[in-house]
Amino acid sequence: MKRELLIEMMRIALRSIRSNLLRTSLTIAIIGLGIMALISMTTATSSLEANVTQQFSSLGTDVFTFRQRTESGVSRGQRVKAGTPISYEEAQSFSGEASDKITVSYSVFGTSQATLSRKQSQTNPNIQILGIEENYLEVSGYDLDKGRNLTPKEARSSQRLALIGSDLAADLFDPWEEPVGEEFSLGSQRYQVIGVLKSRGQSFGMSQDNQCYVPIPCIRQQFSDENRSYRISCKVEDPAEIATLAEEAMGLMRVVRRDRPGEELSFRVAMSNSLVDTLQEATSGITMAATIIGIITLFGAGIGLMNIMLVSVSERTREIGTRKALGATPNAIRAQFLIEVIIIGQLGGAVGIILGLAAGNGIAYFMNTPFVLPIGWMIAGVVLSLLTSIASGYYPARQAAKLDPIVALGRE
Repeated sequence: MKRELLIEMMRIALRSIRSNLLRTSLTIAIIGLGIMALISMTTATSSLEANVTQQFSSLGTDVFTFRQRTESGVSRGQRVKAGTPISYEEAQSFSGEASDKITVSYSVFGTSQATLSRKQSQTNPNIQILGIEENYLEVSGYDLDKGRNLTPKEARSSQRLALIGSDLAADLFDPWEEPVGEEFSLGSQRYQVIGVLKSRGQSFGMSQDNQCYVPIPCIRQQFSDENRSYRISCKVEDPAEIATLAEEAMGLMRVVRRDRPGEELSFRVAMSNSLVDTLQEATSGITMAATIIGIITLFGAGIGLMNIMLVSVSERTREIGTRKALGATPNAIRAQFLIEVIIIGQLGGAVGIILGLAAGNGIAYFMNTPFVLPIGWMIAGVVLSLLTSIASGYYPARQAAKLDPIVALGRE
């Protein structure tokens, strides 16, 4: 009997929904807007977080990096100056004295406004040139697609050799050509390609495959600048020992840099795992803000839904009076309106989830971040739309259940 009664209530609810399409559509749109705001924002931030994790996962949790301290200010009541650039000699000295448990790589920035050319082909004018040594690819998480790496001897020589990203290979060479062994021009110098790196795609709208890597002495000769600072990266054999080995390396770096005890360090050290954690914390904060905004929007949608249902109760007083006169109990009337509002709420939730996924992944597409399907947030959207519809519909349903059938039938 109860099952038959529930089916009958659902039929009445659907008939009422169809008879008031404009109001129903408006109500669904209100709920859908709130759910869409929540799903779209959380989808976009989830995509951003996935991209951040993907981009930095290649570094692993076993790398720490030394850089020049470029900021100045006041520390412990004393004026602190920016550190001097880390020199080539200091990088070499650190590499030679570092623990056998770490693999050291050092590199130097050449320019980000270079143009490479070959025959009739030419790249855009914002190619980044870096000077590296033989350990750079291993420590930085790059893989070769074609060719080979620099040898230790080549890395310390002025031979015009180059490793190029996949985008550069596509710009300079036709698909049927083999880049390895061919030459291109960089300014007035000609370089021979010895390797092409595997594609790493785009990050935040910028290609990671349009970089060119050459031996450090070539940078020192072609892009002479005494103020260039070297970056030193260290990869440990056992990630569990990274804290201990990083502490030892910092001590060695202080000696190499001639930093006095008690003074502010002239360099900065960054852990790859702490960097990922920091970025994930930042995206988590964005996700939290997006969630709050979505819930506030949903709260406003709930108020709108409640007002619309109150109007519906007011307009259907004769229907309610007739059903009570025919024996419908207050509980049945209340259940009738709750079923109606739940159906509307779930329809709104479904619309909101679909539009939210489309909007969120649309934003992700323009940010060049991966497509995500946030199952957890989709379930949350369904639950929230259910709770919103029940919370918003309970009071109107209660008011409908309290109507006196004689008074209701007497209204025009």
